Amino acid sequence: MTTNPLIDPPSWPLAEFCPPHEFVKHWESRYKEVGHKPEAVLQHVAEQASQWGADKELEACCAEVSWNGNKALSVELRYARRPQPPRSLKEQAIEDWDRLVVGELCTDETCIRRALEQLND
Repeated sequence: MTTNPLIDPPSWPLAEFCPPHEFVKHWESRYKEVGHKPEAVLQHVAEQASQWGADKELEACCAEVSWNGNKALSVELRYARRPQPPRSLKEQAIEDWDRLVVGELCTDETCIRRALEQLND
């Protein structure tokens, strides 16, 4: 019996970073419906599976670095690995507040102040 590495993930620990069979079939069928060539379908499934595995790995890494309640390190890791569009002043202030709560330094000392100044009295 021949196995397909995209559909039949390995059974060793790497399997937890391989998408479930149902996901692969879903990605494949969605792309085939549009009428893409088999090579394009395979490329799409590979990209989706890679992203899915990378997301699982990132979640595992964030859980590992926050084992002692250090949420700020987990947040920094997530932003470093998955760059986001510019954050609002409110989001930046909340992150800086979280850093202060756990005894870490803020990335921008004026961020919380600027966010508070924008609030109506």
